[in-house]
Amino acid sequence: MTELAPLMRLAGGAEMPQVALGTWPMDDTEVEAAIRSAVEIGYRHVDTAENYGNEVGVGRAIRDCGLPRDDLFVTTKFNRRWHSDPAAGLAGNLERLGLDHVDLLLIHWPNPDQDAYLQAWQGMLRLREQGLTRAIGTSNFKPAHLDRLITETGATPEVNQIELHPWLDRPAERAYQSAHGIVTEGWSPLGRDTGLMQDQTVQQVAAAHGRTPGQVLLRWAVQLGCAVAPKSANPQRQQENLAIFDFALSTEELDLLSGLQPPAGMAPVDSDEFGH
Repeated sequence: MTELAPLMRLAGGAEMPQVALGTWPMDDTEVEAAIRSAVEIGYRHVDTAENYGNEVGVGRAIRDCGLPRDDLFVTTKFNRRWHSDPAAGLAGNLERLGLDHVDLLLIHWPNPDQDAYLQAWQGMLRLREQGLTRAIGTSNFKPAHLDRLITETGATPEVNQIELHPWLDRPAERAYQSAHGIVTEGWSPLGRDTGLMQDQTVQQVAAAHGRTPGQVLLRWAVQLGCAVAPKSANPQRQQENLAIFDFALSTEELDLLSGLQPPAGMAPVDSDEFGH
């Protein structure tokens, strides 16, 4: 078994493994097999969502994996339909998962066009109080969206998931979130199949450490203090993605990676315009 990922203490007291198994776009059958192998390898954090369409399979795998429920950290998300009633949204998550609580509940997108994410956040505070989720946070929120939640409720999200890799290194977002005690968790940390792992600098850093390009990209993120949720159903790649805590990048290597220029036209998804 690979060394377990370190635990990150969230503002509300829950401890979240720094590496999650991302599960988009696996179906129920694929995700069951992926979680079984991931748990054997050493993963203790699974990331899913209503919109991934695989919560039933995730739940079956969690129940059948042989670990006590408290040994696994389960993250899920609800979509725009439930911003006005997050309790109903989470009830659906829990029914599909077959669980009585999750460890981290996220608003998947802010969807400012319907102007209900503040209402969603207020409802999530109650869900945390009721013990239906141990921690609460957001996904794809900009600093302006987070500011509104904090200003109007006095409560700060514990995690914000954003796309994060050296081509989209998000320094302003990471700085804001760090200043407010929000853990940044990177989705698509390997670059969304955009060719980042074939970048010459990434390849050179990987060769210098005897590691894969994917391991270098994940190590870059965790050394910045972020959590990551790489997706893989392949046991060998799952193992590689978790085996990133026995080497370190130099300051110069971190700066080299952070300074990579993205391909023309690559930009973060604009969550003021897109969401589901």
